Amino acid sequence: MSAESNWEHSVDVLVVGSGNGGLTAALCCHEMGTQDVLVIEKSDLYGGTSSISGGGVWVPCNRYAMAAGADDSRAKAKAYLSGCIPAEKVPERMIDAYLDNSPKMVDFLHEHTRVRYVTLEHYPDYYSETEGAMPGHRSMEPEPINASELRGEHKTLRRTHHMMHLFGRIGFTQVEAALLMAQQPGWFKLAFSLVAGYFLDIGWRLFGDKYARRLATGCAGVARLRLSMLERELPLWLNTAMCSLITEDARVVGAVVEKEGKTLRIQARKGVVLAAGGFEHNQEMREKYLPKPTDHTWSGGTLDNTGDAISEGLRLGAKMHMLDGAWWCNTISVPGEPAPRMSVMEKSYPGTIVVNPAGERFSNESQNYMAYQLDTFDKHTDEYPCVPSWQIFDATFRANYMVGPLYNSKFRPDWALPASFEKEGFFARAGTIRELALKINVDADGLANTIEKFNGYARTGKDLDLQRGDSLYDRYYGDPRVEPNPCLAPIEKAPYYAMKVDPGDFGTQGGMVTTINAEVIHENGDTIPGLYAIGNCSAAVLPNYPGPGSTLGPAMTFGYQAAKRITGYTD
Repeated sequence: MSAESNWEHSVDVLVVGSGNGGLTAALCCHEMGTQDVLVIEKSDLYGGTSSISGGGVWVPCNRYAMAAGADDSRAKAKAYLSGCIPAEKVPERMIDAYLDNSPKMVDFLHEHTRVRYVTLEHYPDYYSETEGAMPGHRSMEPEPINASELRGEHKTLRRTHHMMHLFGRIGFTQVEAALLMAQQPGWFKLAFSLVAGYFLDIGWRLFGDKYARRLATGCAGVARLRLSMLERELPLWLNTAMCSLITEDARVVGAVVEKEGKTLRIQARKGVVLAAGGFEHNQEMREKYLPKPTDHTWSGGTLDNTGDAISEGLRLGAKMHMLDGAWWCNTISVPGEPAPRMSVMEKSYPGTIVVNPAGERFSNESQNYMAYQLDTFDKHTDEYPCVPSWQIFDATFRANYMVGPLYNSKFRPDWALPASFEKEGFFARAGTIRELALKINVDADGLANTIEKFNGYARTGKDLDLQRGDSLYDRYYGDPRVEPNPCLAPIEKAPYYAMKVDPGDFGTQGGMVTTINAEVIHENGDTIPGLYAIGNCSAAVLPNYPGPGSTLGPAMTFGYQAAKRITGYTD
């Protein structure tokens, strides 16, 4: 499409997408000297999947970790990434660019904006037995912030997933989540403090906001970025979808957008930064690219992520990579809830297993969620299906741990569970293992044999089948009160329970191939002038998910890199 001289709007830089990557790119452009920047967002809420997420950002040698005394180095981080990311998946130059520039990005935001993070001292790298892995301090989570600082824009902020809110209203941090969900010592005091703070904040309640004033995790990270934009009067247009990119002499010079039903042509004099997410909610694209079975209703990504940016990249001849990949994570689709829950902690606690229709375990339930789901696809065949799968546990487990929407039997006894849970096939309960197997259409002999064997492993502390509990990461969501293995406890006290889990994700990870400065590369090897891509519409830099925050870290870092290229800034 050729450009014409008339534009409805003109800026130096147009950013498409309002997640961590897009907002970082916009802020960095402003602080580096190019201040005429516009961010557009397809939805009526800003923040995208970044805001839904736990908000973790994986950056080796970041300022917060080093200030806390972390024993980390670039060499250790490079050895670790070399050990867990296949060389053919990601060019070494991209890994090097990430390791070199991600700490600089964190420093830049800390020194120039309201962005602040807290180091996660005890959250280990996901492949904790790999050379160079760290037991903590490579991931950060956003420092909580009060919604009232956003000058009313908290009302259009996409909130972190409802599973990260007590009673759907009170947000908590990742550190607090680990304490609350496993009911570790001090959990009740924390819960009481959070609830009391919510009800005693009468002034905030008078504004009629159902959420607590304190923001945590993903939406806190986005809120800090947006607050920094507000202080600079940087505009963010909601309800504005990119329809197509405008080119002139093969250079991207702007975009056609639809804003609240009106078509506008926006000129971007210095560049367009695509930060619009992946295609997790485009079923046609899922069927074309992703492994089977696949269903967009299993995805925890925002519903607006339908591959718009990737489709435009394809139209312009952009080189693509890893379109068959996603950020895999088992999900729990709860009747009556607006989006699936991520099954990260529940299946890791001692006293539960996940089985396939044969009633057999097929993967280590305590390993990181990305590796678990990849294992599911590797094992799944028509002859030996691993879908649907069921999380199995007993009355002891239900009393001791929070299990998704079931909470635990103290907070939500069996009689208080909605009838729809069983009626719609999400949940089952029975007095015996065999009766439970019949209710969920799982082989009864297989399930009984699996549980008998698993109970033996729980008593000896050694999982001879799947080595659950052998790695440091496995034990992160274990229960230190359980011995000899904090990830293993017997399943032996009636009633017995089953909860359905799906092979879900929280976004796709394939997209446009870029340079170390986020410039989009054409299929012919040249760059497409004026076009940049970051986040889930670009090819992943950390595709095996080496640690918590392996999506947001690169999105923000390459947003920073794009801004440097656009503005000519040198660090």
